[in-house]
Amino acid sequence: MPDNIITLDRLAIGYDGQAVLSGISLAVARGSFTAILGANGTGKSTLLKTLLGLQPPVSGEIKFPSPTNAKPIFGYVPQAIQFDPLYPLTGFDVALMGTYGRVGAMTFPSHAEKEFVHECLTATAADGFAKKKFSQLSGGQKQRVLIARALATKPDILVLDEPTAGVDVTATQALLEFISQIHVERKFTVLLVTHDLPLVKKHAQQIIWLHNGQVLHGSVAELFTPERRAEIFEMEIS
Repeated sequence: MPDNIITLDRLAIGYDGQAVLSGISLAVARGSFTAILGANGTGKSTLLKTLLGLQPPVSGEIKFPSPTNAKPIFGYVPQAIQFDPLYPLTGFDVALMGTYGRVGAMTFPSHAEKEFVHECLTATAADGFAKKKFSQLSGGQKQRVLIARALATKPDILVLDEPTAGVDVTATQALLEFISQIHVERKFTVLLVTHDLPLVKKHAQQIIWLHNGQVLHGSVAELFTPERRAEIFEMEIS
């Protein structure tokens, strides 16, 4: 039996009881790197929010199989995040927020927790600018801090919603290389929303492709053949 960390059973997702996607039945293997693809408006962010528990499914089930039946810990990296510049939060302050789920937002983190956050910043090559104000960092630097914040949650699943949006090509390649590296080293399950097909082909193992109210799920080898891609793109523009 495959070791799945997420199983979707006839899932319908949407808002106010109105489904934008329905009949989603698939499984995400523990430790896999899955890319979520699709044109704007196809439901990628809605799917992520539903998986993260930020909104309820319209119908169907989301199951998280585990020996203890415990819900996995998600480390979430949004497209972008803004903090009021009146609050002089540093990169370290932002990364430290990843510990709040364990220690509580009103509890002062211990020395051990702070040391762990430094380790996360070092792992993302962000420790060198972590003392700078977050608002003054470049797009690529901010994303590295946000990935460090996600790592600080000690996640089972790392969820990234277009983490390279607004980031230049060089920084995009470096970030994807890094995400692929920590996936291998730390054996996270990775869910990555992106539009960058060449990088998906290089780094991902599985694909969830949303288009025209349908969901395709398979390996990169299955869905990235020239014939299959042509079929999908034809569906998206028809």
